[in-house]
Amino acid sequence: MMLHIPRVLSPDQLSEYRQALAQAQWVDGRHTAGQAAAQAKNNLQLPPDSPLAQRLGQGILAALEGNALFMSAALPRRVLAPRFNCHQAGQAYGLHVDNAVQRLGGGELLRSDLSATLFLTAPDEYQGGELEILSSLTTHSIKLAAGDLLLYPSTSLHQVCPVTQGTRLCAFFWLQSMVRDAEQRRLLFELDQSVQQLTRELGAGHASVLQLSGLYHNLVRQWADI
Repeated sequence: MMLHIPRVLSPDQLSEYRQALAQAQWVDGRHTAGQAAAQAKNNLQLPPDSPLAQRLGQGILAALEGNALFMSAALPRRVLAPRFNCHQAGQAYGLHVDNAVQRLGGGELLRSDLSATLFLTAPDEYQGGELEILSSLTTHSIKLAAGDLLLYPSTSLHQVCPVTQGTRLCAFFWLQSMVRDAEQRRLLFELDQSVQQLTRELGAGHASVLQLSGLYHNLVRQWADI
């Protein structure tokens, strides 16, 4: 399941991030890639342990904690601190699949169930640079508004197409969900969205809302790995 989550960052937050990143010390993105991925990767990246990357990343995580759509879809258990990349004219990140296991601080490991890309530049600020995600039936070519986030399965074969003009800035990260199975996660998301819609229409105390809400929580209880 791919999900477009709009307005994760406000215009004021975007302005703050853009000003900070304009002064950032970028490094070759291949320094943070695995051996196989490095062969396809040609971009710039903030060092993940830099104070700027950590500060901006914490701001993104704080915004997502209050984002009901993200929490409903991801059901996050562990989240890798967001990282930041920059693609300029001539740069790209060829077809690859994200690493199955990511390392957190203190030796803790994260299984990458979901990948997230948060766009920090508007589509008309750069040419090319589409995020392409391949599925068995089609190729999705994606350029979202600045401040919007795309959540998609980490199992997906994907790439960042070459930027031909301008600069593409994004944040990206991976997360491990409490519900490992993608189909179970999709069913829970659709059920939760239905519960929220019925709550708005009928009220939280309506019998149907209470019944479906109980079903949702019981399924989470059965499927969650915590």
